Amino acid sequence: MKARCAVAGLILVAVPALFLSLPHSAAAVVRADKVLVIKNEQCLVLLNHGAILKSYKVAFGRNPGRKTRRGDGRTPEGSYIVDGRNPASRFHKALHLSYPNASDVVKSRVSGVPPGGNIMIHGLPAEFDDVGPLHAARNWTRGCIAVSNAEMDEIWQLVPDGTPVEILP
Repeated sequence: MKARCAVAGLILVAVPALFLSLPHSAAAVVRADKVLVIKNEQCLVLLNHGAILKSYKVAFGRNPGRKTRRGDGRTPEGSYIVDGRNPASRFHKALHLSYPNASDVVKSRVSGVPPGGNIMIHGLPAEFDDVGPLHAARNWTRGCIAVSNAEMDEIWQLVPDGTPVEILP
C-alpha cells in the first residue's frame, strides 16, 4: 500500500504486515509512537517503531519558512511533543504541540521578539468540512498543521498525548 506523500524523492511504503500479523482486536490498538512532518513535501507521517502507519497531505502556515515569532504565519520546525488535545476546537479537533521548545525560546530572546504559541495539528472549521483533503491545495493556517476532519478523527485515535513530533523543513 503506497502512502500519500513522498519523502526526499522516495515513496513511503506502509507496512501492512504490521496489521495483518495481529489479531483484529490487537490491530485496532496499534498507535503512533512518533509523528514526522516534512514541510517541503506537505506531508505528515504517523510511525510506530519506524514503520509507517499512515500518511497525510497537509496544509501549513500561509507564509513559507521557519516560525521565528508570534504572528508570522509560519509553521515551526524542530522537535515537539503532543502535550494536549481539544475535542471542541473551532477546527473540529486539535492536538496541541509543545511549541515553543527551549531552542525556540532562546532564539526568540536573542531576537527580542515573542515566539508565539498555540501550534496545533487540527482539522477544518465546520463550514469547510466538505472541502476534505482538497484543503491542502494551498497553505492557509496561521502556523498550524491542518488535515481534513476525517483524517483528524483518525489521527486523534492513533496519536496519544506525549507522542514526539518532528517537524522538518
